[in-house]
Amino acid sequence: MKRVKRVEDLRVKIFADGADKAGMLEMYKKPYIMGLTTNPTLMRKAGVKDYRAFAREIIAEIKDKPVCFEVFSDDFVEMERQAMEIAGWGDNVYVKIPVTNTKQESCHSLVEKLTARKVKLNVTALTTPDQVRDVAAALNPAVPSYVSVFAGRIADTGRDPVPLMAASVEMLRVSPAAELIWASPRELLNIFQADAIGCHVITVTNDILKKLSLIGLDLKDYSLDTVKMFFNDALAAGYEL
Repeated sequence: MKRVKRVEDLRVKIFADGADKAGMLEMYKKPYIMGLTTNPTLMRKAGVKDYRAFAREIIAEIKDKPVCFEVFSDDFVEMERQAMEIAGWGDNVYVKIPVTNTKQESCHSLVEKLTARKVKLNVTALTTPDQVRDVAAALNPAVPSYVSVFAGRIADTGRDPVPLMAASVEMLRVSPAAELIWASPRELLNIFQADAIGCHVITVTNDILKKLSLIGLDLKDYSLDTVKMFFNDALAAGYEL
């Protein structure tokens, strides 16, 4: 069996996805973490109460890697106002804009307007080829941006996300400054799948990042570790037959 490559050999950039300040700063210090993302759902789960204050604390510590913060309005006029404020927090800040609002109205006009003003965007929550194609057309080819396709959510529906992600890499060629993000991965293998198709970035949560130490582990050794785990847990539980 071909040995799995090391994380240092990967071409895909790994972004840490989370909203715990200590965890984000810990990941930021890792040389293989090239950027960080968060979203209102993760922030709520982490107990963040003051969005602006939390974001400014993070930006004060992280100045040399991309950090993505999301707008949270459902109205495009208010989205624009929030986007301009967030963009002003730092040169390394990317503003996350959902591909539609909750009424399924497209964000394309807002994307065009913001990128015309040189705002760096992360257009997020995409799941279809049409969405990728339309967003790519709306981006400013000269302004750095990310397009986040939620491969993990696609996989959750029983569909293989790899063909769409590979096609998305090609669709984004019309906007040379744009990079494709493989969002919502479900397992460590997704990092290598993203790398194989030439995806630019993958966002990874801390629970998956903890598995990076397993890369290349001998499978017989891993089997033995599993056997030991079962034995030790049964022993600790005091099970008898």
